[in-house]
Amino acid sequence: MIDAAQIKEHANVVGSDGEHVGTVDHVNNGEIKLTKKDPAAGGLHHFIPVDFVQSIEGNTVKLDRPAEEVKREWSTS
Repeated sequence: MIDAAQIKEHANVVGSDGEHVGTVDHVNNGEIKLTKKDPAAGGLHHFIPVDFVQSIEGNTVKLDRPAEEVKREWSTS
């Protein structure tokens, strides 16, 4: 299991396919909040479960599923 404290603000978030998903705003209550200013965000904050995180390498958070699947499953509230 990943230590959520290792996920840093402004880290790049990518799917298992290496495709960009978003940029970390912060982590709270088991969810990663992505910045709304990221081009992939469409002006909205998106939330993904910390459980999706496969690994953290430097300033990159790699998820356990492809970017398109993450975008189908993320929430905006």
